[in-house]
Amino acid sequence: MRFIVTLFTALFTFNHLGRALQYHGADFSSLVNLEKSGIVYKDSSSAQGAKFETILHNHGVNLARIRIWTSTNDADYSLNYGLALAKRAVAAGMEIFVDLHYSDTWADPGKQAIPSSWPKDLNSLNTQIYTYTMNLVNSFSAQGTPIKFIEIGNEINSGILWPIGQISVNGYAGLSELLHSAASGVRAASSSTKIMIHLANGWDSSSISSFYSQIFLPGKLSTSDVDVMGFSFYPFYGTGATLNNLKSSLQNIINKYGKDVMVVETDWPTSCPGVALSEPSVPVSAAGQSTWVADIRNVLSGLSGGHGLGIVYWEPGWIGNANLGSSCADTLLVDSSGNTRSSISMFSSSM
Repeated sequence: MRFIVTLFTALFTFNHLGRALQYHGADFSSLVNLEKSGIVYKDSSSAQGAKFETILHNHGVNLARIRIWTSTNDADYSLNYGLALAKRAVAAGMEIFVDLHYSDTWADPGKQAIPSSWPKDLNSLNTQIYTYTMNLVNSFSAQGTPIKFIEIGNEINSGILWPIGQISVNGYAGLSELLHSAASGVRAASSSTKIMIHLANGWDSSSISSFYSQIFLPGKLSTSDVDVMGFSFYPFYGTGATLNNLKSSLQNIINKYGKDVMVVETDWPTSCPGVALSEPSVPVSAAGQSTWVADIRNVLSGLSGGHGLGIVYWEPGWIGNANLGSSCADTLLVDSSGNTRSSISMFSSSM
């Protein structure tokens, strides 16, 4: 009887917390550049230094997100830089998730510049983005690190390859055409790589629905070109980024399109003075980091049809850039000396 009660309690607790997700990810694209600057990482459970990808995998990370810019400089996330990092990630036991920025520098909703060496008209850009994407996917496959997921653009709420693919300038038609060309390049190189559209502010149902209601156009991007819908979800860019809003937004988009979804960028601070966070009940601490991610896990695991696939924590070890572009002081899973915090355990099998 005691065994039955214990088993029931364990099952109830697991179901209450939410089912584990398939992918426990981290974007640690900055790693090699950090190592070149002398950064060394140490797991709190051991006094010995270790490669950061090994520490991450030992704590449950099974998916490495790697950003690639069109730059040829390793310091600016070149293809060669990404390929080398992918080898290390696969050797550590991870699958590969590539985040294409289609720019020489950062691409996000506020900037999506055409690479300096690329053409500047729509027809030529369609050819360029197709060829570039196809060759890149082939490069990863050729070295034995095939891409599991690929984002055809990073946080593309406002479009890509501005001004040609900029929504505010040319509407959705040019963007839809460019995304179809990029997706076609992926399909030409690999039948197994999953294509993702990545939007910021995954909690904002209105803007997410508006984007998807206009991006699929006859003869251009179709729903069959997209396998996964990815979203950023940060707590410090607006108090509307609540867990309830995220759940509603993701469920609405699943109801309409039936696609799998992932939260592909998120983090939570250990220090954030003077900033109104979207979930004030979550403590600003390492424990709060684990709570935040567990809460996102619960949202994803509760979506219909098992469509919630996974979570990617953004740059958990970027020492020297601890605020990661936010208004907070520190959102890393390591301290300034490279020692892991207790929150590194968030990637465990229960994520």
